[in-house]
Amino acid sequence: MNRAAVLHGTRDLRIEERPMPEPGPREVVVEIATVGVCGSDVHYYEEGRIGPFVVDAPMVLGHESSGHVVALGTEAGRHAIGDRVALEPGVPCGRCRECRAGRYNLCPDVVFFATPPIDGAFANFVAIHEDFAFALPDGVSDEAGALMEPLSVGIWACRKGGVGPGDRVLITGAGPIGLLAAQVARASGATEIVVADVNPHRLEAAVPAGATRTLQVDETPLPEAGVEADVLLECSGHPASLHDGIRALRPAGTAVVVGMGPEEDASVPLAFVQANEIWLTGTFRYANIYPTAIAMTAAGRVDPEAIITGRYGLEDAEAALLAGREDPRSVKAMVVPGLGCGR
Repeated sequence: MNRAAVLHGTRDLRIEERPMPEPGPREVVVEIATVGVCGSDVHYYEEGRIGPFVVDAPMVLGHESSGHVVALGTEAGRHAIGDRVALEPGVPCGRCRECRAGRYNLCPDVVFFATPPIDGAFANFVAIHEDFAFALPDGVSDEAGALMEPLSVGIWACRKGGVGPGDRVLITGAGPIGLLAAQVARASGATEIVVADVNPHRLEAAVPAGATRTLQVDETPLPEAGVEADVLLECSGHPASLHDGIRALRPAGTAVVVGMGPEEDASVPLAFVQANEIWLTGTFRYANIYPTAIAMTAAGRVDPEAIITGRYGLEDAEAALLAGREDPRSVKAMVVPGLGCGR
């Protein structure tokens, strides 16, 4: 039986039986153990679209996943039946200019879980190219394996910002990505990590993640907080956080845009950027990062499971999608297909 949580329209999620996936020649079929709920899943559920990506046909949500290999394609030789794997949800074409340059995260023809029209992993079984199923060592749990996806975003952000020993890092947004980025910044040697948000519960979670200071910006706005940073990791997607965060950088500092902002143009203090030679870059997903994420987790340098605040069975996937809206303490909800109803 391959049951799946299928989005049919705005706030219309249905549990259905789907055909068992058949692996292509170099694909594996994976029985899903656990799936993290991402903000993009929530956005598709609530709005039916993210920018140009519109849900105009039934689609399975979920892209942060791990599981166990249960079937192999005729030419698949990287895994054995029973292997525990973390799934990198985007399979690029491998032929375009960006893929050939190693920037496969920018591939225009990537097939990415839970991005219309591609089905995701809120299901019992999925098929994926064997090269994008990464073996998990014994010390890394299935739940941690699912969180290799947001952890990879945090690692990619820190790499784009050049975070290293002694750096002062400002992270705006204490959601899952911001908290994982704080862990990575700490593991990379940053000595000052300021995390800013409006949610006091998430700021509490930022302290064990590595924050040396937390800032509740609805009480103390960032321009009044006396922060100076070498690197800004903007993880909230809020235009004001980007604007104020850039102004908190030292001359020649680096601003990394991580959170997905609004479609319309955001205000950037261009005169400040020019006069202070600020480096400003965007990020889009990640490339060639999963092995690093798994190794850091296995070595105990990061603890992605620390952000988990709730577990839901597949039949409760809708409740998992609503958790962040209904519970201010919720950070990361996990959908566990083998779990019964309830938490």
